[in-house]
Amino acid sequence: MDTRFTSKVAIITGVNDRGIGGAVSERLGDEGAALGILWHQRPDRLISRLQKRGIPFFDAKCDVTIQSEVNSAIDACMSEFGQIDILVNNAGVEVSKELENTTDDDWHRLIDVNLTGAMRMTRACLPVLTEPDGVIINIASVLGIAGCVGFPAYSASKAGLIGMTQSLAMELAPRGIRALCVAPALVHTPMIKKYVSNMNSSSQSKIATSHPLGIGTSRDVANAVAFLASEEARWVTGITLPMGWATSFPLPMEDLMPAIQQNALDTEAAWKEINWLEDPVKETVIVEE
Repeated sequence: MDTRFTSKVAIITGVNDRGIGGAVSERLGDEGAALGILWHQRPDRLISRLQKRGIPFFDAKCDVTIQSEVNSAIDACMSEFGQIDILVNNAGVEVSKELENTTDDDWHRLIDVNLTGAMRMTRACLPVLTEPDGVIINIASVLGIAGCVGFPAYSASKAGLIGMTQSLAMELAPRGIRALCVAPALVHTPMIKKYVSNMNSSSQSKIATSHPLGIGTSRDVANAVAFLASEEARWVTGITLPMGWATSFPLPMEDLMPAIQQNALDTEAAWKEINWLEDPVKETVIVEE
């Protein structure tokens, strides 16, 4: 494995055993980084794997909605390692409800964790983040860019995270600090299990249309984070990297093509009939009284 992050320290929020945060932790650790692992529920299996591989880390409970816990986590990382080079804002929650059924509590909870939580962590980390060459990577979502029924609050929180990242990149560039986002489509994590476990064939077909390369894994996202955090991406900032999906307009072309071809023939015939190419502008005869 590479050692791109030897002598680097990465702090990652929202880490669990099987999600994106855990995969990012393992990938950066395997490439030499020391880790600050922040969790809401202790990821015992992940911690065991890191210990077996001899990866230096500390772990701490951290609710990103509580500023004092955020501050304590930053202080603990600095006490343990003396520096922070990479911040990965991964902590997030999800609620699926149409807007008319979304309560104020639902809305505030999503914004507070997904958006304001990332702001709290970033704000607390900035005074100690290595400069130049510090990196902030926010885990956003396809739903921060493209709409989907049932996710107005979640989409708003992730769109806000993308906007914050873009402005932050410009603000921090003079200090040599980069800020970036990744925006994954569906990834096999505990968060989406409830959605994909009972899909019928019609739903699976729609998923396949919007995910041309299939549903992703946490490791796919971790690979992208590792690249963006590395020296190889030193000239990249302010961008949001879409993952697992592509912008498209999914017309049923196999059904429409016969009509399109016939329309092309009809159009060609019409142009020949009116002979506009030979006589593009008819003369106007002015009759003087």
